[in-house]
Amino acid sequence: MLIAAAVIGGLWLLVRLWPVLLVVSVSLIVVGTLNPIVGELQRRGLRRGAAVAATLLTLVALFAGLALVTLPALWAELSRVLHDLPQLQEKAAKWFEASALTMPLAQSIRAFNPGKLFVGSSSEAVQMSSAFGARIGYAATTVALAVYMLIDPERSQGALYAIVPRAYHVRLARIVLNLETIVGGYMRGQILTSALIGVYVFALLVAFRLPNALAFAVFAAAADVVPFVGGALTIAPIALAALPHGTIVTLVLVGLIVVYQEFENRVLVPRIYGRVLRLSAAAVTIALLVGGQLLGILGALLALPFAASLRMIVEELRVELPGQPGESPEARARDERAEETYAALTEGAPAEEAAVIAVAIAGEIRKTNASIAENGVHPPLEAGAKS
Repeated sequence: MLIAAAVIGGLWLLVRLWPVLLVVSVSLIVVGTLNPIVGELQRRGLRRGAAVAATLLTLVALFAGLALVTLPALWAELSRVLHDLPQLQEKAAKWFEASALTMPLAQSIRAFNPGKLFVGSSSEAVQMSSAFGARIGYAATTVALAVYMLIDPERSQGALYAIVPRAYHVRLARIVLNLETIVGGYMRGQILTSALIGVYVFALLVAFRLPNALAFAVFAAAADVVPFVGGALTIAPIALAALPHGTIVTLVLVGLIVVYQEFENRVLVPRIYGRVLRLSAAAVTIALLVGGQLLGILGALLALPFAASLRMIVEELRVELPGQPGESPEARARDERAEETYAALTEGAPAEEAAVIAVAIAGEIRKTNASIAENGVHPPLEAGAKS
């Protein structure tokens, strides 16, 4: 009964604290993404605070530049479309009136009022503004927490290791290092897929001689980050911008973009993320569907790193799954020696110092496993950890 009560209480607490856990998780993803850049700047002579500030200022300048390139051109296109919308509605309605089957659709197009998309009831406006304000608050808290952990990683790391029993410190260090690898691989894969669709859209629009090709390409690269709805976000403004150039041009453009998006979703995404995150194509698809169902767009964005992290944590905690081979006796013996070495080196040491030693030993374990995987050589773990 006590175990059941503890499980129920833990689930209730998880539901109540879900927004907090989400903020912490996203903050850790941000830290895992930016920490290698900050570390590289430190190795080039910058202090930690200056390296963090330089990284953040560079990101702000980059996003501001992309916004200046994209938003004015997209706003001009939106203004033109809204100005020409009555003529476009009438033209589309007449086109659909040519067939008795599409006659009801023509009537719907004539009756469509775009103002209803933006103006709702006052209660809906209040609810939307409240939800938007809450999301802004969560986003600001996420950024602030990530900056704090980047500026003072030793204290944050020490606090984490202080609440975890020392028998699990080496395993925890291995999990943290693997999480950085997973997050870094995910971000590199996302940058690659976004860059590819941006280049494709730019070349396509230049070939069709459409204006503002660079703005639409940047927008397509940014929209590609959003699973499921990113494709619609990319196609809609391009289709509206292409309408004045003729129906054939519009349909060909939309068709070519849809073909590329299908190629990306079916071929590129499973191959790029599957290799980096060690997930099969089916696992990538299922993770995206589950994340989108649970948390919408944010869940789909976090689904792949979460799925890869869960798989890795299960492996590091030595949970033997059905149908999977268990850990070899040699690997288990190496882990036991590493934990004995850690216990000897950190006896009486504070949490922050113990965390540094645990990370060093975890790094040696990673090198050992990589060396064994490549050529079967076993480097001396204890000597490397002590050094």
